[in-house]
Amino acid sequence: MSGTQAPSLIFGEALFDVFPDGTRVLGGAPFNVAWNLHQLGQAACFVGGIGNDRAGQEIRQRMAAIGMDDQGLYRHPSAATGQVRVELQDGEPAYTIVPDQAYDAVPADWAEQLPDTSPLLYHGTLALRSGNRDLLERLQARAQSRFVDANLRAPWYETDDVLALIRGADVVKLNTDEAAILAPDAAAEDRPFVLLERARIRSALILTHGADGAAIHTVGGESRQAPAPAVEGFRDAVGAGDAFASVVLLGMRQGWDWPATLERALVFAAAVCTLQGATSDDPGFYRDARSRWD
Repeated sequence: MSGTQAPSLIFGEALFDVFPDGTRVLGGAPFNVAWNLHQLGQAACFVGGIGNDRAGQEIRQRMAAIGMDDQGLYRHPSAATGQVRVELQDGEPAYTIVPDQAYDAVPADWAEQLPDTSPLLYHGTLALRSGNRDLLERLQARAQSRFVDANLRAPWYETDDVLALIRGADVVKLNTDEAAILAPDAAAEDRPFVLLERARIRSALILTHGADGAAIHTVGGESRQAPAPAVEGFRDAVGAGDAFASVVLLGMRQGWDWPATLERALVFAAAVCTLQGATSDDPGFYRDARSRWD
């Protein structure tokens, strides 16, 4: 299926979460989204930097193993492949997002390696913490619509900068805490509408509420909320937000209406909560999800 479609451009970080016992888990929100889209049969081109190192080679191998497009993968000559160090403090995980990684510095002209036009561009904010702004402009010029999943990661953002980055996007996804950070002066019930106007969002704002589900607010004044489905066999919520975003992107490509998109995104996010980690190598996991939508 994916070979005949113009790919969505999924821009951002690919990285490894590294645990104290040496365990390494491949992730990064944009990479998870690109992986999910590919596994769901939707053409996606991940655009981001990896190091010329063993970790970067592993990412290429993992992508090749599932037939994932790697034309947008930039190999940085000196910076290391992205890493997040995970430590346990009183039994709770604490995360250190290492600075100056390969995904922070992708040359703007790398965009010339990519398709001239794309129906959709997805990005977050972490890969824009210290650079890549010229590259983002070039990617935006290639895309017909833009989806921004803020995915704020302290201390790597400033509120005014985030508002500038989401301004003019077609669809923006925030969680409850992020909405409060970006519109602290607005009452909770008013925030969606304040942000729609303040950020000049062109189509819809999506707010996720964790175990309480999610809501979609459109520029036309439509608001729809849905509860999160029950999860049987819960393992962890890692990647649930990325799974949700993946299905919203799929819905945008397929022309689903917002109620169907919201329901399907929540169901898929719940399914990912039965995995250990954010994604799966098992095509059957994604085939089961698609079968509910066909």
